[in-house]
Amino acid sequence: MRTTLRISRAAVVFSAIGALALTGCSDDGGSGKGKPEKSSGNGKGGSSSVALPKLDGEKLSVAAVWTGAEQANFVKVLKEFENRTGATVTFVPAQDPIVNFLGTKIAGGQPPDVAMIPQVGAIQQAAQKKWAKPVGPEAKAQLDKNYSKVWQDLGTVDGTQYGVYFKAANKSLIWYNAKAFENAGASEPKTWKDFLATAETVSASGVTPVSVGGADGWTLTDWFENIYLSQAGPEKYDQLAQHRIKWTDPSVKDALTTLAQLFGKPSLIAGGADGALQTEFPASVTQTFTGGDQPKAAMVYEGDFVAVNIAQTKAKIGTDAKVFPFPAVGAESPVVTGGDAAVALKDGKGAQALLTWLASTDAARIMAEQGGFISPNKALDAAAYPNEVQRTMAKALISAGDAVRFDMSDQAPQSFGGTPGKGEWKTLQDFLKNPKDIAGTQAKLESDAAKAYKR
Repeated sequence: MRTTLRISRAAVVFSAIGALALTGCSDDGGSGKGKPEKSSGNGKGGSSSVALPKLDGEKLSVAAVWTGAEQANFVKVLKEFENRTGATVTFVPAQDPIVNFLGTKIAGGQPPDVAMIPQVGAIQQAAQKKWAKPVGPEAKAQLDKNYSKVWQDLGTVDGTQYGVYFKAANKSLIWYNAKAFENAGASEPKTWKDFLATAETVSASGVTPVSVGGADGWTLTDWFENIYLSQAGPEKYDQLAQHRIKWTDPSVKDALTTLAQLFGKPSLIAGGADGALQTEFPASVTQTFTGGDQPKAAMVYEGDFVAVNIAQTKAKIGTDAKVFPFPAVGAESPVVTGGDAAVALKDGKGAQALLTWLASTDAARIMAEQGGFISPNKALDAAAYPNEVQRTMAKALISAGDAVRFDMSDQAPQSFGGTPGKGEWKTLQDFLKNPKDIAGTQAKLESDAAKAYKR
């Protein structure tokens, strides 16, 4: 059984989001064993919210697909764990699909102690293969204290808790180059029809309107999911996510037809289809916010984590880079969420202590203060986020409680929804190249889904 989620639209307040800035902050610190102690880190100090064991001399490893600034920010969280426990923690860069990466490590007798897994389906596979170790009582206590039931359920397989969700994401945002919009006389669109009209307005000004990171197939699944959720509605979204309706359903045809209104006009996409298919996600962001008055694109779609990539440019969010909600295709704008969960792959006190740490408010605070991150930890004070944009996104996620909806492809078996060059990722890349073939795209999606869900 797969859990499906959707953020309550009523909980999301975006009216002022485009005018606010994102900035980084210092991390928090602490040390403790048994009772809470004062911080040993280099942040604000204060009392620890979590008791951790002493692990002097123990060496641990954590695998994740994160790179760049996101990886660097997470390493700060691991460094504070080292400060508090005496352990040494190594970050291990992983590749997608992470199940395949972990399988290779496990087959070679060198699994990481903990893996950050970005798909619900991958957590289920890790549990079914008996790679994943159940969450221990200390980490479970932190989950019970700090997390809504829905986020606990996402890390549960057949009644056993395996995952600790450390990171969440609002994956329904369009980020734009403010100067390009100003020069074109464009304004933030609220509907899909207005979005396409805005794209044409920007194009007429001499700037290509939309950057698409098509080399990473997951970005294309996100485009589809936002359109589908807004157009088909939450009930259909749930049914398709669980493969209770086929990908040949008319609702899928409608969503692909809508997406083809953008993908079918190469002049609206930076580099056209061929260029987009050679553009990886980080570059899709940075090329939107470099180049002065003539960026390679004026808009880029993706989640709140785009802020991390914008921070690698000279653009200032809230001034040079602004954001608006994904435009409404149906009655309401969609809001889709995703997340990364920590899963222990080794027995032992060290791996369980890492899970306990990552479920704590202290760990969430360190990452939140860096910007470009949202925590599903409901006990985290929103003041930890560096600006009002981050606070707004985080409050929307937390206030939605158990009424959120999760990224559809991340709920699917990884062979369909999470593997480069295969399944949904590959078929939507082919669709970007040939958006006229809607029937063929549907047939291929259904064929691949049927095989994956049967397995």
